[in-house]
Amino acid sequence: MVSLLDKAGEILPIEDADAGKLISRHERILLGYPIQYSNIPVMVRDFVASHSALWKGKQVFCLVTMRLFSGDGAGCAARLLKGYGAQVLGGLHLKMPDSICDVRLLKRSPEKERALIQAAEDKIDHWAERIKAGEWPREGLHTYHRLAGFLGQRLWFSGKTRDYSDKLTVSKACVGCGLCASLCPMGNLSIRGGKAVADGRCTMCYRCLNSCPQKAITLLGKKVIVQYDCDALLKNGR
Repeated sequence: MVSLLDKAGEILPIEDADAGKLISRHERILLGYPIQYSNIPVMVRDFVASHSALWKGKQVFCLVTMRLFSGDGAGCAARLLKGYGAQVLGGLHLKMPDSICDVRLLKRSPEKERALIQAAEDKIDHWAERIKAGEWPREGLHTYHRLAGFLGQRLWFSGKTRDYSDKLTVSKACVGCGLCASLCPMGNLSIRGGKAVADGRCTMCYRCLNSCPQKAITLLGKKVIVQYDCDALLKNGR
């Protein structure tokens, strides 16, 4: 989920038609997004650019989720926003269970995933109190963060995040239920002839893969290994 949260607590996914209106209405905004190979998702970059006239004078806080490593995840959006006249208040990186359900290497046990979620919640609580006291986190915003993000991943994997992907694959297991098409923020999936068909504008959000009841969709791997649900993980852990 890539979303905007304003000072009053109003939250909207950026694909919502009213997301631009939220920016216009409020002075302080939280921009939350997942990081991909230490880079900003294409849909986030496009969203920031397509609303370039609205950012001037806005106060923006960048919240980034990641699996293992981000480097300058918050800085990727912060640099764009500053270029359009926004004031970046801070940045925060949260390690979360990976949404990539078709690569076995990235999977951990449910117990480890629950611990990761709890650590993220604790970090949010910690910084919420610090922010109330006037101190903002600066994760991902310094020069050494940018260097780490570039050398750590972007130098090697920039091609994967330069544009939308056309690698989404739908197998014969698809029953044409339409759930994937309804969830896709890019409108990249549609039902044709009773089956889901993907075009070339996948933003790699993994909503369709993680939600498909038939496990019929893959992107990086060839088989869906496991689909973790954060709410279910926490519920089962209590």
